[in-house]
Amino acid sequence: MPELNLLQLLREEKSMRLKGGLYHQTQIKLTYNSNRIEGSRLSEDQTRYIFETNSISVDPQETANIDDIIETVNHFSCFDYMLDIAEQDLSEDIIKEFHRILKSNTSDSRKEWFKVGDYKSRPNVVGDMETMAPSKVGHALAGLLAAYHTKKPLDFAAIVDFHYQFEKIHPFQDGNGRAGRIIMFKECLKHGVIPFIIEDEYKLFYYRGLKEFAKIPGYLTDTCLSAQDKYKEMIRYFTEKGHGYTP
Repeated sequence: MPELNLLQLLREEKSMRLKGGLYHQTQIKLTYNSNRIEGSRLSEDQTRYIFETNSISVDPQETANIDDIIETVNHFSCFDYMLDIAEQDLSEDIIKEFHRILKSNTSDSRKEWFKVGDYKSRPNVVGDMETMAPSKVGHALAGLLAAYHTKKPLDFAAIVDFHYQFEKIHPFQDGNGRAGRIIMFKECLKHGVIPFIIEDEYKLFYYRGLKEFAKIPGYLTDTCLSAQDKYKEMIRYFTEKGHGYTP
C-alpha cells in the first residue's frame, strides 16, 4: 500500500473542503486550544460552530468577546497559510506574516503603537519573565533563525528548543504564543516530525516547561511528547487502515 504523507493529506482535505476529516479536526483542536491558552473564552463547540458555519452560537445568558471571534477566524486563516508554505524555510517574513494574520482586525490592531505583523515597540514579559528589549528583537531573531537552520538533523528536539528561544525573545507585542505554536506545527510538517497540539488542559505544564527549560528541558519536552502521542492517535483514526504513514 502507498505511504500517506501528512502534509499532502491536510492539503488535499483542505482543497476538497472535506467535512469531518483530519484537516477539519486539526483546525478546530489547534485553534481552540491555542487561543484558549491565551485567554479566549470561546468553547470548543463554539470554535467548531464558527469553523463549520462561519457564524457564532451564544446562549441567551452569555456574551461573546468580539476579539475572541476575530482571533478564531484569523487562526483558521493562519493555519491555511501555514499549510501553503509549510515546505519553505522558516524566515522572519513568514513569522511576521503569521502574526499579521493572527492579529489583523483585532482591537489591538487599532492601537497606534501596536505593530501588527512587525516586532514590538514596547517591552513586555511572559509570565514573570523579562523578554528581549524591542531594540534587540530583530538581531536576536535573525541570529536564532541562522543557528536553527544549521542544525542537523532538524528534529523534534531542535523544534522544541526553537520554540523556547522564540518565546524567550517574545518578538511581538502580543500573539507570541499562538505564532510560536503554529511555527512548531509548520516545522514538524516540513522536517518529517509528527506535529502536536498543546491542549489548554495542560497549559500549566506547558508554562512550567517554558519557564524551567534552561535548567530542566525535560518538562517542556515531555509535555510536547505527550501532545504528540495524542496527535498520533488522531492520525491513526483518520488514516485508512492498511496504509503506511510518513509525516
